[in-house]
Amino acid sequence: MHRIHWIIVIVFGLFLIACSRASEIAAFTGFSKPPHFPAAAYRLENNLITQEGFELGRKLFYEPRLSRNNTVSCGFCHLQASAFTHHGHDVSHGIDDRLGSRNSPPIMNLAWNTTFMWDGGVFDLDLQPVVPITNPVEMDETVENVLIKLRNTAPYPEMFRKAFGTTEITTARMMKALSQFMVMLVTDQSKYDSVTRGQATFTEQEQRGYTLYSQKCSSCHREPLFTDQSFRNNGIGAGPNNDQGRYDATLRPEDRYKFKVPSLRNLAYTAPYMHDGRLYTLSGVLKHYKEEVQPSATLDPLLNNNGRLGIPLTEAEQELLLAFLNTLNDRIFVTDKRFSEEAQ
Repeated sequence: MHRIHWIIVIVFGLFLIACSRASEIAAFTGFSKPPHFPAAAYRLENNLITQEGFELGRKLFYEPRLSRNNTVSCGFCHLQASAFTHHGHDVSHGIDDRLGSRNSPPIMNLAWNTTFMWDGGVFDLDLQPVVPITNPVEMDETVENVLIKLRNTAPYPEMFRKAFGTTEITTARMMKALSQFMVMLVTDQSKYDSVTRGQATFTEQEQRGYTLYSQKCSSCHREPLFTDQSFRNNGIGAGPNNDQGRYDATLRPEDRYKFKVPSLRNLAYTAPYMHDGRLYTLSGVLKHYKEEVQPSATLDPLLNNNGRLGIPLTEAEQELLLAFLNTLNDRIFVTDKRFSEEAQ
């Protein structure tokens, strides 16, 4: 009886594990477009998101072997708690603590992006990881070396087999796996989203701030993504390294000092602000638009009203705008265990 008892216990334990795994698989629903979002720009039909592909992409995202000396992962400069940006750093710090020239942009709602990087130099999410991997101040590695390391590191061959049906590890499969993880980084659980879905209401101050946003900010920061994906010169002026933004990608003079319009979502987590992280507070950002916009040949026309530069904002209006901007913070997104390194 004693032996039979233990057999029953073991069988029951295996049954519970199997049920738990089945429940986990059933819980994975893949990519889902929020009802109030536009159609995704990412071609999902070319890279079907599966649980196995997503889990492989997540592991690769936090894998330091993507760098030359195996110390820097994608997650090193894109921290979940900071909406996947490099919190506290004006410009990114990469391998051997080398300094980049730009602030790490947050990774969120990439399925709707048509260009990537501050200058839009990448047009395909499946190619974007090549840039940090090969950049000498970020990961300073070659893609071929990364593939060699992955081929010789368990459990990657088996994870690639589960995701793509073969243990062969190629550039295309590695990039598609990373895209599967990044496409899933959807932030749509802020108070603003709840209001949009009819599940909550703004306070009076938030509503007045929303009205001001609609009047003064929405031309560039278009809801619900809170960016129009365009490139604009916002009058911040050239930084110490004279970063010319979009011009570096197009070599067109009219693109000098234009940078991609960032989303206003999750600003509570993504400081510092601007392409080079020179502004540390949202109050500083609003002050810039109120009184610090600098003239230049490519300054966005919306910031030049018959020679008056910037956006007129009273102190009271700035407070109202800040109240509304706080409704765009998504605490669920920055704490979602599906996206964390610990989930592996």
